[in-house]
Amino acid sequence: QVQLVESGGGLVQPGGSLRLSCAASGSIFSINAMAWYRQAPGKQRELVAFITRGGTTKYADSVKGRFTISRDNAKNTVLLQMNSLKPEDTAVYYCNADIMRVAGGHQYAYWGQGTQVTVSS
Repeated sequence: QVQLVESGGGLVQPGGSLRLSCAASGSIFSINAMAWYRQAPGKQRELVAFITRGGTTKYADSVKGRFTISRDNAKNTVLLQMNSLKPEDTAVYYCNADIMRVAGGHQYAYWGQGTQVTVSS
């Protein structure tokens, strides 16, 4: 079994900061890309940020310059530092990872359970 567990969500005022963390555990051989997605009420889930195993990153235009994604390959974790938060950042944030459970095996996408981020005064 593989689990992704997120933490760090909450309520923050506009302009504030939050840091989301996601830890992968279980039967894992290697983790390739890791990412954060978000889904606001009534909207489709969207990619927020993406990081390869080697550290290449990509961001949604709406968060560039405000959010930073990073990872620790030794600990199988991915972080999302969110600064200058806006009310439109309010959403459930999901961690995603492409995981190979055995050497030479297939790679599958796994999801966390989601963590709520609310930006409001």
